[in-house]
Order: sequence, then C-alpha cells, then structure tokens
Amino acid sequence: MNDSFYKYQGTGNDFIMVDNRLHLFPKNNTKFIEKLCDRRFGIGADGLILLEPDKDSDFRMVYYNSDGNESSMCGNGGRCIVAFAKQLGLISHQTLFIATDGLHQATIDENGLVSLQMKEVDQIKMEPEFVFLNTGSPHHVELVENLAHYKVKEEGSKIRYSNLYGNAGSNVNFVSQLNANTFAVRTYERGVEDETLSCGTGVTAVAIAMHFMGKTNANQITLLTEGGQLQVKFQNSGSSYHDIFLIGPATFVFQGKINRLD
Repeated sequence: MNDSFYKYQGTGNDFIMVDNRLHLFPKNNTKFIEKLCDRRFGIGADGLILLEPDKDSDFRMVYYNSDGNESSMCGNGGRCIVAFAKQLGLISHQTLFIATDGLHQATIDENGLVSLQMKEVDQIKMEPEFVFLNTGSPHHVELVENLAHYKVKEEGSKIRYSNLYGNAGSNVNFVSQLNANTFAVRTYERGVEDETLSCGTGVTAVAIAMHFMGKTNANQITLLTEGGQLQVKFQNSGSSYHDIFLIGPATFVFQGKINRLD
C-alpha cells in the first residue's frame, strides 16, 4: 500500500505529516514509525503527526516521537498541523483542534505564520538551579553560561535520565538571556534523545519560567533557537499563566509516497 506523506518544519523542528482521516495508517506499528523518522534509512524527521477526524473540533492531532512512541503535546508540531490542515482545505485562517493535552485554538496568516494557543500553566516548581513546569510536555529550564558551546546532548541526557524525573523523564532546556525580553534556547528532547533545532513547548516553558523568575517583566518574549526565532505571549495572575500563544512560521517542505508492504 502507498501512503501519501507531507514534510513540514517549524524553525527547524521537522515532522512527517499524514492525513489519517480514513484510519488506514498503522498507528500502533512503533518500528514502522521509527523507521520513517530515521534520517538515514527513512524519510527523516523529529516526529510523525497524524491528522485524524474529531466530532467536536476540526481535527485531532496524534503525535509520535522519532522513537516511534506516541508522546505528549508538541508545540512546533501543533503549528505545522495547522498549516497542513489549511493545505488539505480543512480550514482557512483559524481552527479549533484537539491534541493529547486538550483543545487548541490557532490562526494562520497568508505567510504561514501560526499563532497557537497553548495550555494554561498554574504549577511551577522553582529550585535554586532550575525551574520545572508542564506546557503540554514536561520541561526542565536552566540558565547556563556560554550557551553556544554548551554540551546540550551530554548534559541534557544526564538530567533527562536522572532521579529528578523518574522513568518518564523530562525535556531539558538550557537558556541564556540576551536582553530584557530576548532569550537564546537550546533543547534536549526526550523521545528524540538528542538536541533538536527548536522545541515549541520548550520555548513556551522558557518564556514562562523566565517571567516567573523575574528575569523579564515582558508578557511577549522572543526566543532564539538554533532553527530560528519564535515569540511567546501570555497573561498571568501570580503563578498562573493563561492566554498563552506560541507564534512562529510553519513551512511545507515536500510531499511523497510511503511504499508499505502489509
């Protein structure tokens, strides 16, 4: 069987997108998904996303890490699936869809800039060395010196597999402040088990953490990742953050066919 796929990227975080409204994709075949994401023996991607029907919203987003396992919310993937839904003709300029962490509103303009509403955050754990919070996925946020030369994979892996987060682990973000409302971010992603060029839930976590720590008073923050620039804006009441939006481009790369032997 041949399955159509579409490749999208959001600030270098790349995804295989599949229209699974007919439920034909073998979504429980972990090894097949892992092979598709492999950069040498497959299409190559940080993850795979299925667009499926949903009776109460425009569509459902089902996200898999590159290890083939279904995972928690992916912010850049969420922006990309909005662009994908527009390409399929399911939406025009705004949408409401459901993901593993609940409903998300989003808009997309004529240039492919997507503004994606993220889940509210009302629990933030602050320790002397780091901040931990969940923005749809769990994130460890830590300020470091000399970010450009920091050993993100090595140090991120240590934290991800440490006793801090048990078997589930956590994504790990290393941060450097550039000015009053701009931060550079590098992220180690669980499931990918490596540094990715960008992480949407990660930069959202960084923006909120930096505001919570008093590093910035701004409620719209610029995040510079290895793959490009993102914006996060929000409102807050004490330690509760709401009306959180992740803003950035979502770009179509190419389309192809998966030759699958059943």
